[in-house]
Amino acid sequence: MQRFEINAFFLEHEQGALFCIHYIPVLTAIRGSVLYLHPFAEEMHKSRRMAALQARRFAEQGYAVLQVDLTGCGDSTGDFADATLNIWLRDAQRAYAWLAAHTTAPISLWGLRSGASLAVRLACSLPDIEQLLLWQPTGSGELFLNQFLRIKLASNMLSGAQTQSGTTDLRAQLAAGEAIEVGGYGLNPAMAQQLAELKLAEHTPPCPVFWLELGMQDAEAVSPASQRIVDGWRRAQVKVQTLTLTGEPFWLTQEITECPALIEATTL
Repeated sequence: MQRFEINAFFLEHEQGALFCIHYIPVLTAIRGSVLYLHPFAEEMHKSRRMAALQARRFAEQGYAVLQVDLTGCGDSTGDFADATLNIWLRDAQRAYAWLAAHTTAPISLWGLRSGASLAVRLACSLPDIEQLLLWQPTGSGELFLNQFLRIKLASNMLSGAQTQSGTTDLRAQLAAGEAIEVGGYGLNPAMAQQLAELKLAEHTPPCPVFWLELGMQDAEAVSPASQRIVDGWRRAQVKVQTLTLTGEPFWLTQEITECPALIEATTL
């Protein structure tokens, strides 16, 4: 017998509706609740299976999990081309409010890539988050934006279309107020600016953090760039546990990929 139920619903709000999936333990007492925030653009779709597998594992362990598609993503209303990080933060706040109204258990936040960075921002605006679970957080929005824009440059080269000289020209278009299309996703100037301004080191979590990354070998340390952020948080008296696991970046691979080691290592 399955140890949990899965309920899908739309969380209505004045601007539209957010598609949600709620995993609810049924054969054990609820130990806590978890809000999951997904990554950016195609990374969301590449990682759906891993997110579902982890949510099921949490539910089997007694944790209720709420997964939400942010505005313009998945089955939620709105267009990706009109979304911004600030809109997504408001979406996350709505999802958290719904979860808080439907549980008396402590709530943790879990995010992947840009969703992990969004989870940190959300935690900083709330007084009672139990824990942050961060999978491969995006530490520098500036770096992430440039990496995303390189998808367009690579696509132009493969198609033989006229290419820009680099991400600098694309950034200039965005700064001039022009939206651009990257890999089938519309990127508007406001989203680009908010991404570029995202610096995880500037946000100090108010709760314990479990930071996990994938790399070439298992280690307790994380990448040097990530470690600098972690060290800053620790100096601010944040309790941070870090772990690097061997595995492929499933949010980027051509085929849908699983990383069982990450699920086995993930705990609350």
